[in-house]
Amino acid sequence: MPALLKCDLAIVGGGLAGALIALAVAQRHPAMDIRLIEADDRIGGDHFWSFFEGDVTSAARAWLTPLIEHVWPAYDVRFPTLTRTLPQAYHTIRSERLDTHVRSVLPARAIMTGRRALACSATAVVLADGDRLAAGGVIDARGIADVAALECGWQKFVGHELPVAHGHGVGRPVVMDATVEQVDGYRFVYLLPFTADTLLIEDTYYSDHATLDVPAISARIDAYADARGWRTGAPIRREQGVLPVVTGGDFEAYWRSGGNKVAKAGVRAGLFHPTTGYSLPDAVRLAHLIAAQNDFSGGALHALTHDHAARLWEERRFYRMLDVMLFKAADPDQRYRVLERFYRLSPALVARFYAGQTSAWDKLRVLSGRPPVPITRAIAALRGGVR
Repeated sequence: MPALLKCDLAIVGGGLAGALIALAVAQRHPAMDIRLIEADDRIGGDHFWSFFEGDVTSAARAWLTPLIEHVWPAYDVRFPTLTRTLPQAYHTIRSERLDTHVRSVLPARAIMTGRRALACSATAVVLADGDRLAAGGVIDARGIADVAALECGWQKFVGHELPVAHGHGVGRPVVMDATVEQVDGYRFVYLLPFTADTLLIEDTYYSDHATLDVPAISARIDAYADARGWRTGAPIRREQGVLPVVTGGDFEAYWRSGGNKVAKAGVRAGLFHPTTGYSLPDAVRLAHLIAAQNDFSGGALHALTHDHAARLWEERRFYRMLDVMLFKAADPDQRYRVLERFYRLSPALVARFYAGQTSAWDKLRVLSGRPPVPITRAIAALRGGVR
């Protein structure tokens, strides 16, 4: 028989954003009755998240330490006329460790895995099994809302974590290897050397369409490994995804599409870097912002998360402008030139860009000089406006 459950705070969606909010609130308000609701059997699903040293504050990094599984002191980028090592640490969190840590911190009653939410309001959640959860406040962190309200290109990828017989020789992450054949827009390979003989190879595209041809991309991953003499076995794990690269749109319409007057987190709130797609820094900041509050009512949480996300939408207009240049001014097979030019800039500027903290001087530096796209197309693209 369906049950009526009660709590102080319900977080719908146990991905990274939802889990970090639960951890932060539990730490700051240990007496609060929290419920973290996740349709999967494991918090975080089967994913990993990475971030650069400068993406979060030192205090936040200390708070994230129990979740971090891999740290490298630097990372590489590779382009046809540029190979560079950038001296900034790179961190990776795996979902397995996130799940373990959440279960070690939150009481068992707080973790509602294997429970799919059908709908939620500011103060209630309806579950697929018929149970209803009444809460002082609800935060919806179930993933992306309706992108019809946004103007987008697409970042799409297929990744294989592979065992490599006799080792792969990759000493640090390669965030972008754009020396590969340019197909379906800007293509690069992303490498994470988890151990000396296991390696993530992720084939990524900045494409005009969201179609993901998994067999074709998987074959390119195999060819990339073969070309480097890596004898690989069957993938230890696979992943794939399609993320929006936002060039414009109607923020308020996007927000409403994810549930009117309901507090939101993560990509459902539009909280991700418009150009890179990185979401962890925003997830950390929002978790700390929410945990610092004393009013966890549905209305207060909605006002807090909406105003925070709306402010960042306005502040990030510059990144959306660059996305317009990338997708509307550059020929698809020449988009790599935009990134190659960007990575010639100072490491500190690059770090601020990824952190979403680009200064006015940084913006001038990025835009100065001869653009790596046809000037007439650049002017035409910008005349279309950036929203």
